[in-house]
Amino acid sequence: MQQPAIGALGDGGCRFRDGEREWLATWHEATEAPAGQAHGSAGACITPRGGIVLVSADGGQKWQFPGGHPEGHEDWRATLEREVLEEACARVDGAMLLGFTRLQCQGGMDEGAVLVRSLWRADVTLLPWRPRHEMTHRRVVGHDAALDHLNHPPGVAPLYAEWLRRALGRP
Repeated sequence: MQQPAIGALGDGGCRFRDGEREWLATWHEATEAPAGQAHGSAGACITPRGGIVLVSADGGQKWQFPGGHPEGHEDWRATLEREVLEEACARVDGAMLLGFTRLQCQGGMDEGAVLVRSLWRADVTLLPWRPRHEMTHRRVVGHDAALDHLNHPPGVAPLYAEWLRRALGRP
């Protein structure tokens, strides 16, 4: 049986609202994807100098790690590599699966939906910035400032902190 990681997230996971929907987000170890619909991959992308790559689709107001939904029959890694290239104009040189998030909709129009996303550390090489998709900006920030720049729903900060902690290899 798959168990959410304890640590920073606690036993109950993180609860948040997205418009009219109420969600429960839990962290799961990388050993096996939890049950649910494959909802894509995202990467804490790290440059050779140790910077963290963030992208924005709204003119630089809200920042996030590159990631997105699978296309066709892509596996978790293929989705990561394509999304990082499309969104961050970066090549994945190496990647390590760190875990999964399982989002369970507990109220609202999607009640009962269960979405699973793979979360990675991706060692990347930045390519020339030529955005051709939804992202309009890319920035590289220091690892100590990354959490301050990330936009996420209130309540899920512990999940992002766990992801970044693992990506940086911190205890």
